[in-house]
Amino acid sequence: MDIKLELVIIPVTDVDRAKDFYTGIGFNADFDASPSPGIRFVQLTPPGSACSIALGEGLTTATPGSVEGLQVVVASAEEARNHLIAAGHDIEPVTDMGWGKFVFFADPDGNKWAVQEPPKR
Repeated sequence: MDIKLELVIIPVTDVDRAKDFYTGIGFNADFDASPSPGIRFVQLTPPGSACSIALGEGLTTATPGSVEGLQVVVASAEEARNHLIAAGHDIEPVTDMGWGKFVFFADPDGNKWAVQEPPKR
């Protein structure tokens, strides 16, 4: 039996601001619809990822900014850092933690992300 993680809900206060943030750092805007009153579903996918994020209205009761520990993997943490800086974000230098090189960022609500470059094998 396959079990695939394909969608993670991210709680935000302003859907349009969050959508602009994520598309501004390169996520693909896959879907944006309001199927019924009080519901808006926005699906965004990082390039090359099989898992997407969703943000919107009426999707979760979680507090905006409460998500921590989201992690994406890239070939180069330094390139990812430069990409985030070019998109207008203040990003700390790359940190080598032994099990990979990392950069960290948060969305406008404070949901926290790690970007990992795995160690060379």
